[in-house]
Amino acid sequence: MQDKQRVARAALSRLMEPSDTAGLALVSVAGPETALAVATGQTPGDAGLEREVARCLEEEGVGGGWTGLGPALRRWAPRVADLAPERDLDTAARLGGRYLVPEDELWPEALNDLGLMTPLGLWWRGAETPLPQARSCVAVVGSRDSTSYGASVTGELAHGLAQRGYSIVSGGAYGIDAHAHRAALAGGTSALPTIAVMACGVDRYYPAGNEDLLRTVAAQGALLAEVPPGSSPTRWRFLQRNRLIAALAGATVVVEARWRSGALNTAHHADSLSRPVGAVPGSVYSANSAGCHRLLREGSAVCVTDASEVAELVSPAGSALADEFGGHAARASDHDGLNLEDLLLLDALPVRAASSPEKLSTVAGLDVDTVLAGLGRLQLLGLAEASAGGWRRRKAAE
Repeated sequence: MQDKQRVARAALSRLMEPSDTAGLALVSVAGPETALAVATGQTPGDAGLEREVARCLEEEGVGGGWTGLGPALRRWAPRVADLAPERDLDTAARLGGRYLVPEDELWPEALNDLGLMTPLGLWWRGAETPLPQARSCVAVVGSRDSTSYGASVTGELAHGLAQRGYSIVSGGAYGIDAHAHRAALAGGTSALPTIAVMACGVDRYYPAGNEDLLRTVAAQGALLAEVPPGSSPTRWRFLQRNRLIAALAGATVVVEARWRSGALNTAHHADSLSRPVGAVPGSVYSANSAGCHRLLREGSAVCVTDASEVAELVSPAGSALADEFGGHAARASDHDGLNLEDLLLLDALPVRAASSPEKLSTVAGLDVDTVLAGLGRLQLLGLAEASAGGWRRRKAAE
């Protein structure tokens, strides 16, 4: 049997739209069970409760225009008859998922930085494993109508970060999002290589053209949503899920974005949470990079061009996370003159124990012949060395 708080939060997630400030303040003041009773009309809200909700909204700086619970109750009333939280929870369970609430041990603490805008809960579809801490996640976002340049840069960034042990967070959409998820799945070394934050229920693979990709994300990573199963994506839900993407990640990188892009909304959320923001420069003639250049010009983002620079953005003191996973962020000079295959191979090379060409082939996603040729090139450049019957990355001091 589901606990009462979880059931109440599940019901409220269907009753209220994401970031419904009146509803979130009501839950903060009265708790989920009482809030549900008041929101559905089972328990009348008294003057004392109204004052507490008003005070909560004022403290969060969103109390302007507050006229009491009446308008909110009328807004929620049409959905009361459709509430069936046990059914929603059963649906999530059948999908191999669950509904996380802030009281759970697996709840990502990074979301609490959102304050009042912390979601009521998270519908989760994927492996039952703790979500990585924000310092181990990077959000990679951008235009849906990405260019070949954007796709290439996204692939290299996400793959390189995933090889370093970071989880890639994005929105599951066409374009940059999809390229980021694919590259993370190809290069991931963490338990959750990629996380897709959805604007619809986790039972829906949206957009339909990304169904195969999202199925793979659900199988190897995680799909997250704050709206319950069966919910459709709307413009409001897309905008609100962006705050979750920003909060879950230690840094947000915008690869391509038009002058008015949803990716900029994610960047602004990250900035408001004091999370670092990176932007990839593009051609001054490309409308798809106008938003990135805008962020850079306004000082809202720093310029990033490769995975090592993004890793420094997440962990300015150095690449401690990369060391934890047996690698390190390559020096900028290490990349000079290397093609993509050599970069993938360099990322795959261990620092300590040597690895065979066959193992490197699997890790880098390259065939053995390409690996052997690449090892020769990297050895000539002083970046790789044969050791104990295998190969490893040559240390900078050697």
